[in-house]
Amino acid sequence: MKHIDTSCAYCMKNENPSLYEKFGVLLTELPHSTLYLFKEQSHKGRCIVAYSEHVSEIVNLSKEEMNGFFEDVQLVAKALHLAFHPNKVNYGMYGDTGSHLHMHLCPKYADDEFEWGSVFQMDPNRNKPDASVLKETGDKILEALKQVK
Repeated sequence: MKHIDTSCAYCMKNENPSLYEKFGVLLTELPHSTLYLFKEQSHKGRCIVAYSEHVSEIVNLSKEEMNGFFEDVQLVAKALHLAFHPNKVNYGMYGDTGSHLHMHLCPKYADDEFEWGSVFQMDPNRNKPDASVLKETGDKILEALKQVK
């Protein structure tokens, strides 16, 4: 039976969108996960791929489930490369305070002195563009997803 945590932004995306709207914009459902644009955009295109069920750790997934999750992550990474041409995409899985399995995808650019050569920061308030810029960025990712599928 699928576990749901009623305090989890990812589990409650339909019932209580205000939980994820604090940090992200829901872009689309993927075969094994949900894609969110992270509202903090110090790195253009930064997003989150959240697994479709409430599990905390990779070890809680079967091999097939894990492969499905990483197929979604790879698909989003391909779309980010197509849409924004980063030099590198950084991947981060933490979950110390939020126990729903998810991965941050953070495009990095060599000519940008901000955090190139270091770990991307988790400050959700550093660079929050307005809704129109977020929509434009999200639309660009969604268009690229259609092309890489």
